[in-house]
Order: sequence, then structure tokens, then C-alpha cells
Amino acid sequence: MSKQTPPVKKNETITLQFEDLTHEGSGVGKINGYPLFVPRALPGEEGTIKVVKVNKNFGFGKLLELTKESPERIEPVCDIKCSGCGLQHMSYQLQLEMKQAQVKNTMKKVAHLDHVPVHPIIGMDKPLHYRNKAKIPVGEKNGELITGFYQRRSHRIIENTETCTTHNQVINEVVKTIRKIANKLGIKAYNEVAHEGVLRHIMVRTGQETKDIMVVLVTRTAKLPHQEEIVKALTDKFPHIKSIVQNVNSERKNAIMGDKTKLIWGDEYIYDKIGDITFAISAKSFYQVNPLQTKTLYDKALEYADAGSKDTVVDAYCGIGTISLFLAQQAKKVYGVEVVPEAITDAKKNAKMNGITNAEFYVGEAEKIMPWWKAQGLDPDVIVVDPPRKGCDEELLQAMVEMQPKRIVYVSCNPSTLARDLRILEDGGFKTQEVQPVDMFPQTPHIECVCWLER
Repeated sequence: MSKQTPPVKKNETITLQFEDLTHEGSGVGKINGYPLFVPRALPGEEGTIKVVKVNKNFGFGKLLELTKESPERIEPVCDIKCSGCGLQHMSYQLQLEMKQAQVKNTMKKVAHLDHVPVHPIIGMDKPLHYRNKAKIPVGEKNGELITGFYQRRSHRIIENTETCTTHNQVINEVVKTIRKIANKLGIKAYNEVAHEGVLRHIMVRTGQETKDIMVVLVTRTAKLPHQEEIVKALTDKFPHIKSIVQNVNSERKNAIMGDKTKLIWGDEYIYDKIGDITFAISAKSFYQVNPLQTKTLYDKALEYADAGSKDTVVDAYCGIGTISLFLAQQAKKVYGVEVVPEAITDAKKNAKMNGITNAEFYVGEAEKIMPWWKAQGLDPDVIVVDPPRKGCDEELLQAMVEMQPKRIVYVSCNPSTLARDLRILEDGGFKTQEVQPVDMFPQTPHIECVCWLER
């Protein structure tokens, strides 16, 4: 058989043995060396699958029946097949092992850092109901509003979010209540095809320590119908609601939030604490969604930063100042930079609220601001970066190399872009000392890591 011809055809039903997992948690089985990726299958299992897609070098299948089960298979707590929690069928121990292996493999294959210790991933004692924030799309079915999650790779809403096992329980209750109120008041869901209707998304944020609740109603229209009735019904039922906000997104686009945000009841902020620092969180603030593991993550970042009372620290992608303010308790001076103006406003507010005077915050792109700081004579001892999934801009990596800090701490939510960036920093004269994975997102394939590099 020529290498160009896959040994299976689309819609064929075959028996397959699974020997590995992809980084997304699908089972991997091979037919004559040709890999097939099958969601919800585990290593050591055997089953009947239907081939659903055939590419030149690999294919995809759908699990029809298992003839041999792995001891690591468990009954999922949730049977809703949305795009959120693809790992609920495997034991938590296997989830952790899978993520650990992924970080190790990525360090080896992408960064070529075989020698670097990747510590055992830090998991959670209770890996459910950890999320302090949810963004829930709103749709319509048989004339009634529905809330749910988008089915994988589609905009079809799968109903029933009140049982979501990753959300803080109160989030599920708030979403369910808003849906009932809106239905009763005849508020129409947004229809993205016709670009009609009112309610697009419901966002709920909660404070782990304070129990504060913020509700954000994302609408297509500038006016929110029955605003006063909505506010009264919500605040009567949930006394911990401190803020109700309307966000207007009138454009035909996939982005959840629009540019215009207006407070319709209560305070502009809710509050939460990590350790002994209090944070003010607004509707558009970036704040880690797993507060228990955030403390673990930041403790490790602070340990790696090892900033002393004579050290100057730069925190790129500083957000609302979460890591910066912890660093400021140890360092002589901290400079934070962030491209989102609202985040910098929040960071300054948080510094003032906590009585921290040795942290300064600037709006701008880190890759542009840092060379300017360098030209002004700023020579940081430590640089901390916590970029989005796409990793650091190459200009920023170059600026970090040119600033020649003693130490870099890289916090990452994507092992692939982390490994790519570590390779660049290594080539620029830094040596990766340790990698510590932290399980911030149990039941999902996502992984957070903290890395320590020395010049």
C-alpha cells in the first residue's frame, strides 16, 4: 500500500486499540501505523469506532462501543456534551498525568530543553465548581429563552447550564434566574443570523473570599427593556449582588463584549482577596478564573522571582496588577505595563486601596514601552511576563534579552507558545532552571505553567 493511501475510509466501522492521548485528551489508536484520534477513548481500551474524517497522515473517529475499559475511566459528573470539559470521563489522576506528559514533551520537542526539570503538576483537592466567572450565550427555542454552551466548533447552544460542574454553584443559580426573569418579561434573545433581538450573553463574576457577585447583561440594543424589574428581581433573590452592568454589543461579530459598558445598579466593582491583598474587579478586568489555584500559581511565581528589597521588577502584561502588587511587597520598585487602559485604571486603584506606593503602572504595548524604559536607564533585576495564549511578541522577547535582567519568570497558559519563547530566550543568553505546571482548569485540557530563567 502506498504511503499516500490511508488504510481506512470515511464512514468505515473498525475495531481499534488505544495506546496514547492527544494534548486535547482524545484517545490515539493506530491501523498499520496510521493514527486515528477518538474523543472520550483512553489508553489501554479497545472499542468499535466509526471513521468520521480521513486526512493524509491521520484521521478522526467516533467511539461507538467499548469492548475493553480502562481502570482510569470514570462516570462523568456532567453528561452535557458542550465544548467545555472534555476530560470528565478520565480519573483526575490521569488528567494530571496527561498534562504533566504534555508539558514534558513540549519542552523536549519544541524548546529542545531535555535537561530542564518539569516538576509534578500541582492539582486541586476538589477539582469541581472552581470557576469564579462564566460567559453564557443566550438563544431561543420554541419561543422561550435558553442558556447554555456552544457545541464544539459550532454556534448551536446546548441547553442547561444550571448543572455546570466547573462553575461556582451560585453562578449557575444566577444564570437560571436571569433566564426565568427575561422569559417572564418577554425579552427576546439575540438572533445572530437576522441580527435582531436583545440579550446576547450573560456574564457572572463572583468573589471567592467576599462572596460578591457581578452580573453583566450583554445586549444588542442600547436600551435594556424592563431594566428596573430585572434589577429588583435579581437583588431581592441574591443579596450578594453588588453590581449589575449592561454591556452594549451592537455589531455582527463573535466577540462577546462590545465597547460600551454602563452601570445600571450598585457599584462599578466587586472585590476579592488573594492572600492579604484585596482586588477591585470591573466588568472587563482580567482576573484568574480559579482563585484557589491562583494563590498557588502566584506563590510559585514569587518564589521564582526571588525579588529582594533592593530589586527593581518589570511586570509585562500586568493586568489589574495581581502579580505586581505581590511583587511590590518584596521588591524596591515594580513597573507594570498593560495594553488595556481599563486594566491599568484598576491596577492603580488596587495599589492605592492596598496602600502600596512602590508600584507604577503604564498603558501601552510592553514591546514598545520596554525599549523606551531601557533608553531611560531602567535596568530591572527581574522581569515577569504573563502573556495571553499566543505567547510573547518577538519584539518583547528581544527587549527582555536586551534589558539583561538577572532573572525572568514566565507564567504561561499554553505550553506550546511557552516552549517556543523559551527557545528564543535561551538563544538570547538565559537558562531555563525549572518548570512548574499548575492545574488551573481541571476537567479541561488547558495547563498553566510557571518557569524560572537565569541570565
